[in-house]
Amino acid sequence: MTARLAGLCLLAVMALWAALPAGAVMPDEILDDPALEARARALSQNIRCLVCQNESIDSSNADLARDLRLLVRERLLAGDSDRQVQDYLVARYGDFVLLTPPMRPATYLLWFGPFALLLAGAGALLLLVRRQRRSGSAEAGPAPLSTAERARLDRLLDAAEEGGKPPASPSSPGPSKGA
Repeated sequence: MTARLAGLCLLAVMALWAALPAGAVMPDEILDDPALEARARALSQNIRCLVCQNESIDSSNADLARDLRLLVRERLLAGDSDRQVQDYLVARYGDFVLLTPPMRPATYLLWFGPFALLLAGAGALLLLVRRQRRSGSAEAGPAPLSTAERARLDRLLDAAEEGGKPPASPSSPGPSKGA
């Protein structure tokens, strides 16, 4: 019985998984020519939804994503190549419309910025560790107590051992007048 239940669960998961590649493309958007539709789907998977930002227009349900999917199909029906469709969208919306922007000087910060930040953070951490080792603050420990601090600590410990209240120190405030 358990194996049968597991099999049914696996079948349900596989059915749901098979529906994922369909994305958000509506039936009325699908082209009659399977070759053109395959090209449109391939292009749509590499074009960013400008509303969702980190989602392709192929998988986004946003109205703008639908408009872009229709525009891609319209351009393909007009006879544009994949590159021409992509260039058209980049001319209209900029490199940001591509999920993988091209490698050029204008996009170097996009490509190398995260690595530069990681290296800068590692360098700062290394500098901090070296400074601590040079100053010896890591091994020095706390400063020794002064004579007055030591006497106060002894009084507090004696009072705690006797179970009484600790004596009031000259620097601590007394009871408040409102209490």
